Amino acid sequence: MLLLSIMVMAQEKTTDTIFKKRVLEKAEVDFLMSYYTQDGNHAAVTGGKGTEELTDITPTFIVAIPLNDDDVLTADVGISAYTSASSSNINPFDGNQTASPWIESSGASGADVWMNGNFDYSLSSDDRNTIWGANLSIASEYDYFSFGFGGHIAKLFNEKNTEVSLKLNAYIDTWNPQYPIELRAGFTAPAGYTSSYTEFDKLGRNTYSLSAAISQILTKKLQGSLFFDVVQQKGLLSAPHQRVYFSDVTDYFIEDFHLADDVERLPDSRFKLPIGVRLNYFINEYVTLRSYYRLYTDNWGISSNTVELELPVKITRSFTAFPSFRYYTQTQADYFASYNLHLSTSEYYTSDYDLSKFNSTQLGFGLRYTDVFTKLKLYKFGLKSVNVKYSNYNRTDGLDANIVSAAFKFVFD
Repeated sequence: MLLLSIMVMAQEKTTDTIFKKRVLEKAEVDFLMSYYTQDGNHAAVTGGKGTEELTDITPTFIVAIPLNDDDVLTADVGISAYTSASSSNINPFDGNQTASPWIESSGASGADVWMNGNFDYSLSSDDRNTIWGANLSIASEYDYFSFGFGGHIAKLFNEKNTEVSLKLNAYIDTWNPQYPIELRAGFTAPAGYTSSYTEFDKLGRNTYSLSAAISQILTKKLQGSLFFDVVQQKGLLSAPHQRVYFSDVTDYFIEDFHLADDVERLPDSRFKLPIGVRLNYFINEYVTLRSYYRLYTDNWGISSNTVELELPVKITRSFTAFPSFRYYTQTQADYFASYNLHLSTSEYYTSDYDLSKFNSTQLGFGLRYTDVFTKLKLYKFGLKSVNVKYSNYNRTDGLDANIVSAAFKFVFD
């Protein structure tokens, strides 16, 4: 009997080792593409007044590779190619048209490419109840460079009905300031024109974040999660290319363009605290309700509330439609004032309407195609799913945007 027990234990151990389910069976490739357009009349580059017209195309590849039964390496690489009427007016005098905050300049600053790469390594325990990992990121644009790193751990309890996760990240950024052209050496200004401008002497910006979340299956039909982030930023938090105008100094113009009195000046420290909750309810085999709420506050005087609802409706075994709605409201930052309303005696000032008081709504509609058996093939890759979505975004300050996005998931056979 003792020998039989030993043999059974050995067989169980061998079976577990041989048939341990892999975390990721096959390599997966996601291709994402979005096209974004916006327009508005409160451009921060021109001090809170001017065109905000912008277009952006963002192709991205996400590749997840199983290194063995337990380890997965994920690479997320993408670019964002944009043209911006607003940023083109960093130098509004380099085109053939009249200089104006409402007219896009034809200069080099009107278009750019942002590039980024995120790389994550994760390792799962044999019982799949513990997952930990590390990540690196890098991003570059014409006026800044960013390097990030961090780690994460997740623990599953209660027969995997409960999950607790923790993430730590740090981002080390460096600005390459693109000051408004009239503030640079060698610019020929009108007689009497002066400004409060001095160059920033410290060009670094560091961001540290701690994220925690708990997810719980509450009933057979209801799942909830609670999460919060603690974010601390230090360094140059102002945007050196965004103009500010003072109401208590003389205005100077060249053609129709108001010359800057200074650039945006904001504190070198910011603390952010978002707290949120998600509830997903399985109504029936055809309809699921997904809800989300977030409360945000920081030490710059901004507080905000976000509500999101999504209603996936299963049309067939392969097709799902998902209409969505998002409502957002925020208070004004302590340092914000509209165009030409700041005082030169203030220590901090900005006319960036992202820091103003506003409400916004976003309506979206998407369609998802899922092929569990990956019948459609592209070379050695089987198509697993396709997501297509359109959203319209409106802000009470006049900003209007539209975005079309698509995502394709392939599995390597």
